[in-house]
Amino acid sequence: MIRRIIKIDETKCDGCGLCADACHEGAIKIIDGKAKLTRDDFCDGLGNCLPVCPVKAISFEEREAAAFNEEAVKAKPLSFCCPGTMSRSLDCCPEEAQLCPSESNPAGQKSELRQWPVQIKLVPVNAHYFNDAHLLICADCCAYSCGSFHHQYMKDKITIIGCPKLDNAEYTEKLAAIIKNNNIKSVTVTKMEVPCCAGLEHAASAALNMSGKTMPYGVFTLPVS
Repeated sequence: MIRRIIKIDETKCDGCGLCADACHEGAIKIIDGKAKLTRDDFCDGLGNCLPVCPVKAISFEEREAAAFNEEAVKAKPLSFCCPGTMSRSLDCCPEEAQLCPSESNPAGQKSELRQWPVQIKLVPVNAHYFNDAHLLICADCCAYSCGSFHHQYMKDKITIIGCPKLDNAEYTEKLAAIIKNNNIKSVTVTKMEVPCCAGLEHAASAALNMSGKTMPYGVFTLPVS
């Protein structure tokens, strides 16, 4: 049947997940960092998802689609969009929310993390915060080994983290897509002085070559002791 149904422009979508949260019927899922209409018969055509989309990637269209199946919607298990897949900037957070008081630093030290998520596997390729960004690709142990890591390495950068050994993942294609599809101004890699961290440096270097772009690139190796 021909009816009104939502349409998602994946070229605009930044994978924030707000539309999936707003869709009470569960018709929208975040897949590979993009919102997708997975069930035509779960979309009621009312468009609760439209006003929450920050990049205006959702609109209505009239097309051939399965009829809205209210009974199937009521029978489906409850599901929620994982907060870890929702991209967001942290620049607008209240300053007091970014402070981490301690005995040695009673006033608190401001976090330099500017966005969420941070895991390479979770971060959307076209997230809005990549535009004009200085990119820091970081082995996830680095921040624990260096007390001044936030100020020294993360300041004014978009930070993404990973561990080639624990993640059991090949990062090259994902990193290449991030660099190629966004206006990245520079790439910095921080890694530990251990053999497995070499995989992160290799992936970043290969991704830069694969993207076909030229930009400032640097690698910092932190000692284990």
